[in-house]
Order: sequence, then C-alpha cells, then structure tokens
Amino acid sequence: GFHLSGTVTEPATATEPEMTYKVAISFDRCKITSVTCGCGNKDIFYCAHVVALSLYRIRKPDQVKLRLPISETLFQMNRDQLQKFVQYLITAHHTEVLPTAQKLADEILSSNSEINQVHGAPDPTAGASIDDENCWHLDEEQVREQVKLFLSQGGYYGSGKQLNSMFAKVREMLRMRDSNGARMLTLITEQFMADPRLSLWRQQGTGITEKCRQLWDELGALWVCVVLNPHCKLEEKSCWLRQLRKWGEMDVCPLEDGNYGNELPNITNALTQSSGHSQDSLARPRRTVFTRAIEGCDLHWQDSHLQRIISSDFYVSPSYQREGESLLFNSQGQPLWLEHVPTACARVDALRSHGYPREALRLTVAIINTLRLQQQRQLEIYKHQKKDLLQRGATTITNLEGWVGHPLNPIGCLFLTLTEACRLEEENCLEISDAGDSKPPVYQHVPVMTGSQDSGESYLSLALEVALMGMGQQRVMPEGLYAQDKVCRNEEQIIARLQELELDPVLVQTLRKQCILLLEGGPFSGLGEVIHRESVPMHTFAKYLFSALLPHDADLAYKLALRAMRLPVLETTAPSGDVTHPHHLVSVVPSRYPRWFTLGHLESQQCELASTMLTAAKGDMLRLRTVLEAIQKNIHSSSLIFKLAQDAFKIATPADSNSDTTLLNVALELGLQVMRMTLSTLNWRRREMVRWLVTCATEVGVRALVSILQSWYSLFTPTEATSIVAATVMSHNTILRLSLDYPQREELASCARTLALQCAMKDPQNCALSALTLCEKDHIAFETAYQIVIDAASTGMTYTQLFTIARYMEHRGYPLRAFKLASLAMTHLNLAYNQDTHPAINDVLWACALSHSLGKNELAAIIPLVVKSVHCATVLSDILRRCTMTAPGLAGIPGRRNSGKLMSTDKAPLRQLLDATISAYINTTHSRLTHISPRHYGEFIEFLSKARETFLLAQDGHIQFAQFIDNLKQIYKGKKKLMLLVRERFG
Repeated sequence: GFHLSGTVTEPATATEPEMTYKVAISFDRCKITSVTCGCGNKDIFYCAHVVALSLYRIRKPDQVKLRLPISETLFQMNRDQLQKFVQYLITAHHTEVLPTAQKLADEILSSNSEINQVHGAPDPTAGASIDDENCWHLDEEQVREQVKLFLSQGGYYGSGKQLNSMFAKVREMLRMRDSNGARMLTLITEQFMADPRLSLWRQQGTGITEKCRQLWDELGALWVCVVLNPHCKLEEKSCWLRQLRKWGEMDVCPLEDGNYGNELPNITNALTQSSGHSQDSLARPRRTVFTRAIEGCDLHWQDSHLQRIISSDFYVSPSYQREGESLLFNSQGQPLWLEHVPTACARVDALRSHGYPREALRLTVAIINTLRLQQQRQLEIYKHQKKDLLQRGATTITNLEGWVGHPLNPIGCLFLTLTEACRLEEENCLEISDAGDSKPPVYQHVPVMTGSQDSGESYLSLALEVALMGMGQQRVMPEGLYAQDKVCRNEEQIIARLQELELDPVLVQTLRKQCILLLEGGPFSGLGEVIHRESVPMHTFAKYLFSALLPHDADLAYKLALRAMRLPVLETTAPSGDVTHPHHLVSVVPSRYPRWFTLGHLESQQCELASTMLTAAKGDMLRLRTVLEAIQKNIHSSSLIFKLAQDAFKIATPADSNSDTTLLNVALELGLQVMRMTLSTLNWRRREMVRWLVTCATEVGVRALVSILQSWYSLFTPTEATSIVAATVMSHNTILRLSLDYPQREELASCARTLALQCAMKDPQNCALSALTLCEKDHIAFETAYQIVIDAASTGMTYTQLFTIARYMEHRGYPLRAFKLASLAMTHLNLAYNQDTHPAINDVLWACALSHSLGKNELAAIIPLVVKSVHCATVLSDILRRCTMTAPGLAGIPGRRNSGKLMSTDKAPLRQLLDATISAYINTTHSRLTHISPRHYGEFIEFLSKARETFLLAQDGHIQFAQFIDNLKQIYKGKKKLMLLVRERFG
C-alpha cells in the first residue's frame, strides 16, 4: 500500500480527557512522503500520533489490513453499486463533501470541461509513477517559522542550542542520504539571510555577535558538505551554486573573517598603516561565509586515483614503481593525496556526513601519509638552512593559512573521523548522567586496514598524530578579532578532545615521536628553534603536551614547554626577515606591535604554562632555576609575574605540610622582580604587592627579610619602605611567626632603623613620623631622626606634618621638643578672618595649651607667632579666654618654679594677644558689613556681642567699644534696619 490511515487514541491524564485523532500517511519507496493528523500540531518533526501509527504498521504488519488501491475496487463495481457508493459517501460527510461533489458533478456533465479532457482520474491510494520525485515529508513552512523564531530571540532562551540541533538534524538527514537535507538547509539559510539584524550590524559597522557568528560558520561548513556530496546530480549542484552565488552577492552577507571590513583603525599606527597594509586588503576579493562552498562546487570525485583510494583498503602501488619519486604513493607503496589540505579534509567531512564512513577513513589515511611525507621533506630542507636561520634568529617561512581555526576545521575533521572508528559503543550509551553531561567516550585501538605489510598502527594513534601535527604547525596569526578568537577557540576544542584519550604505551610512543619532530622541525613547526615574529603562540598546546609527557619523559616535557614560553611579537625589535621565499612572505607590518586582539588571552596562557611548570618542578632546584629564567626572559607583564609568584607561594606552602623552600625562593625572586618592575610606574595593586612580598619573605626566613630591608631603595618607595615593609617586619606577629632569638631580633631592628633614617632623609614629609616610631627603642637613632625632622622643618614640611610630629613628641614625653616643632609649624600657617572652621584650628589651640602648660616664657614665645599667623577673631578670643582661666606652667617641668598666679591681660604677653583680638574683631566687622544681607542681621548682632566680651577684657574696653559702635552708625547709616537693631542691643 501507499496510503496508511488509522485512528490514534491518546489516554486521559490528570488534566486532559482521552482524545482520539485521525491520522493519514502517504509513503513511497520506503519514505514517508506526506502526513496529516487531527491534532494540528505544527513542528518540523512528526507528531507523536504519526509516529505511533507508523510504528504500529512496522511492528504489527499482519494487524493492518492490506487493500487494493481504491480505483481497483471501484472498477469491480457496476452502475448501481457505484451510485450507491457515491451517495453513501456524500451522506456520511455531507457537510464537508457536498459542495465539492456538486462542483465535480457539474464539471463531469459539461462536455468541454477540463476534467473531461483527461483520461482516467487520480487515486491517492495508488503509488506515484516511477519517474516522480520521491522524498521524505518535510513541513517547509514550519522550518521557516522555527528558524525565524529562534533568530529573533538572538541567542537567548537557548535558541542557539535549538538552531544547532536543527543543523545536527540536517547532518543526520545527509547521513541517511535523505534528499531533504539540502532542502532543509536552504530553508534555514533563507531565514538567516533575512535576519533583520544583518543590515543593522552592517550599518553600525559592528561585528556580528559571537553566538551568531558561530552559527553562520556552521551554516557555511554545512553547505561545503552538501555541495561535496560524492553522488549528487549535476543539475542539483548547479541549482545550489546559483543559490549560493545569489546569497553571497547580497551586501548583508557575513564575511568569512567575521567582520564587515571596517575594524577599528589601528590608533598606534594609523598613519604608517595607510602605506603598505591597506591596499593589501583592498586588493583581496570579498570572501563571504559561502565562498568556500561556491569554490567546492568546482570539485569533483572523478579522479581515478581518488576513486581507488576511497574504494579499497588494499590499493597500493605496484612494487616495481617504488623506486624514485612518485606523486601518487609513498616509499612503502601507500597512496598519497596531494590536494590543498583543508580542501582534502573537506572531502573527508563530506564522505563522513553523507554516510560513507569507510571511504572517509581511507582518504584520511592517505592525507596523513601525505602530511608525514611533507613533514620529512621540510625537516630535510631545514637541515640545509639551519645554520643560516639560527644566525639570523628569525624566519619568514610560515604558513599563511593555519589549519587550526580554519573555517573548514581540517584537523578537527580528521581527528573525529579517526576516533569515531575507534569508539567503544557501551551498553546504554544513550543514557545521560544526572548532571546532564554525557560520559566521556571510551576508545579502543583499531588496526589500520592497509594493503602493505602490517603497519602496526591504529586509527587512534593516527588521530593523536594528526592532531599534534596540526596544532604544532607554525602559522601566522590571522588578521581581525574574529579570526584570532577562532584560533584560540578551535585550539581549546581540539585539546579538550585530546584529553579524552587515555594515553597507553602505544599513544605515548606516538606522542614522544611527534614532539621530537616538532622540536626539530625548524620554521615549519611552531615549536621549532626559529619562528616568525607573528607566529601563533604555542602556550596552550605546550601546556597539554607538558602535562601529557611529564609522567613518561620529563626531560622532553620541560624542553618542549621551555621552548614554547616565547612570545616574539612582544619583543621590542622585529628582526628583518629574509625575502627569498615569496610564497611564504608575510606582509611586514610597520607598527611595533601588530594588531593582536587576543593578546591579553595569549599572555595569560603563557602565564598558565609557566605556572604548570613551576608546580611540576617543586623541589627540583635545577628545573625551577630554568623555569624561572624562562619567566624572567619571556613574560613582560608585571601583573602576570605577580600572579605566578602568588601561585608558586600557594603551592610552596600547603596548609597540611611543611613549606617547600625551593619553590618559596622562586616565589620570592619573582616577587622581587615585580617590585622592581612596578617601582616607578603607577600600579593600582602596588600596596597589595608590597604586603604580599613581605609575607613571602617572612615565610622564606630572617635572611630574606634582612636582604629586602638592606636593598629597599631598588624595591620600594620611602613611604612603602617605612609604613608597610619595616613596620610589618618589626610587628609582634612577625617576631612570633619566625620565633627569633635576641641577636636575630636585634639584627632585624637595626636594619629597620637604618632603613627608617635613610627614608627620612630622602622623603622627610612622608617618612619622618614612621622613622621616629621605628627608632623609638634606640636613643641615638631616635635623636638622629629628630634632627632630620628639625632640619627639614624650615623647608620641606607642611604645618600639618609638623603638628602631627609635635603631638607625637608630646605623647612620647618630650613636651619641649613638641613645643619647638609646634612653633615651627605656626610659622607655616596663615588663617584669614573668615576661616573659623579651618581644620588647623585644633592644632593651634593645642599648641597654645602646650605653651601655656610649659610656662610664661614658652607662652610669650608662641603668642607673637599666633598673632602673625591667625587673623580670625573668634579663634583668637578662644585662645585668650583659655589663657586667662588657669595659671601657666602647670606641666611642672623639673627645675622650674611656678608662681601659680593667673596672668593679666594688661601685661605682656597677653596684652599683645588682646590687642590683636580686638583689632581682628574690628576688621572682621567691616569686612562682613560690605556685603551683608538682611537674613544675616541676627547672626551679625550676636557676633558684635562676642566682640563686646573681648573689648571688656581691656581696662578702657567699654569706652573703646562705645566709640566702635558710634563709628559703625556713622559709616553705615544707609543700612537703616541694621542700625536700628544695633541701637536696640548696644544703645
């Protein structure tokens, strides 16, 4: 039969009643060609009811009655039976069928109607003609709607995942050789091209978002797969080519390198760049995400050598041809395939994707044999050039097209093809663990099928070998943020796959052999002795190799990782390269640093590699020394070296066991390097770095502390040295931590005091107080520090600093020294009439109180300084009031007599202070009256009341005050309201 119909019952649930659906399915040559179901569900996948009916027919064929096509049955009926049949049919469905029945009846009775021009009538239950297209049913409208919906969500709500699963569906269709695969991809692409964000991104000149970019890449790769179908018809291919060209010519079509050609101009060398570099980009043809697929349409599979490779495991060259050079076979007689590597790998991907896994494997082996031969030849070339290249220390030989990060992902494709052949399919491998992560795959060695003698190789060891070859290829960093980012991403993907392999002796042997080849590979290997300045760094790759090799061959692991530590693009001078290899030439960028957008990431990878080596070398002084030298030579960022120092410190001081001195010393040495690097540059983490260094030196021991104290000037600023370093070293915690004996404590203290005095000399403003504090316990040092302060006081110090030190001196029991410093501070101070809230007022009041407590002489000495520096009436009257409340000299300095009498404001030294206060009130009054507003009148009257209290301290004060008020009334008689208030209060 070609038509299956049935009713499907969906059982009742807690919320829904039982439902029955009518389902009809047409099929032809083992494919379902159309489906209808009463449930009305719209999806690109069949609804559950269609699936249920199909499974029922597959599993219980004898339960489904097989009938002739309806046309055959009708043919057996006579005139009466036919009439009865039609009338019963119309009665059963009269509401739906009657209009159609009437229309058909009219047309049949009309002699010249279209229906009467055709012999016979259609029969939906009969099969299609042998020439008719037959393909699986695909609800095209539904595909369009879903893609449109997912794109409109812009990568949110898991829409990226949904689109990826649609791509996976296309791959599945291709593998099943379902012709709808290409159709579905066309529908998806049409929606992608209609995405309104494309023109927006293009107008704004911004790149496509990261998530979206990856989807476009997969789209491009799928089209390459489709057009490389080894069994597609020519007309199909030309139809795809027309479509791809049409999309590629649209101006919104995304470009292969991920930008719209207008990346941000290079600020550092915008001028020089215009000379050499930009014509280069203008001359290059525009490559869109579809360009590779368009180029793929020119490839065919007719080559007889290629056909023989993919159709037999036993295709070898006849033995008589094995002498001499051959382009088709290697010296063992195994076939080679000398095509551009990414293109050859795209063929492998196409074979795999279209359900030809054996053929894909055979071509993969031929490609790997070709790569091996190339590797050997490159080694031989390098041996001849080695001396010359090593002398120059640079090379221009490099691959302009890297395989890692390539749009066609050649290495990933070969690796996948080989590992899929080795996968152990476990029972219940479909079950996914609770966390939602599928278990890592388990692989076994499957011997390589080959016509020549048993090679003893397995597809698994080939997979490892080709991944190492590809990752180790020396290649130039591509241009543009997206392409550079893709290199990093692809590298991480391949490494994640490599980490799934259990390294048994066979794989370890492959790993060692390949690592040695990479080290000796010269300019063709990213781990060779000489590389191009703009070569993609190998840090991430080397970190994997180091960890994988370490248990089996530590020497090789270190040699490799140390070689990979370099980052030549950051070295200041670019050695001028040799220009004798035009096909390898890389445009010489005029700027000092080319535009590496991922540089931050690459530097952190370099740091990760160093950290991995440090961890592994713990306890091995020689290895640690070599790693340390590599770090000091190759890492140029202080924050990364600081991170390494911290890592080393953490590993060296485990919580549960003793510290490792070898690694601690490395941490300290790195820390010291960071101190020197950041001493003269501003770094926001500097305080944290200094504190950390002291902690690290403390862990190392007393010698390390003595050393940093003695060489402070090359590591710290004077302020850091006194306030952080010496202060921490002398703290109680440090003494306890190190459990020092008396001589050791004395040695540290003596170093700290020497440092303190040196810092005070160099920067008295910021270090004098710390120096005094650090020298408290040593009389001579303390005196020296005090002398430094006195010498600096007249020139380089502010009144705030001097007052602070003076208060410290009083607190330490040196009141006379405190007085001296306070007097020096007063000479630097100047308080205007309106600065009655100035922060220095407290210091002035304290200085006067100190002088008063010392005695009449000291008070007499400070008052002239106060009068000279302070012009603020309220402050002066406050000082005057305090001085008249108690007798001077109450501090009781030994050897001084104290009369115990209160001082008079009529005699010196208070007389001078009183006169100054009165004159300050008079000046302030005039200043305030020049621009007073009515709302300040009340406040002004209160101010005059305060002034009167001060005037009255003088013998003729009341007369002076009365004259002063009369004067005001005379001068300011225009301010009638104010003068009225003055009269009311003061008469």
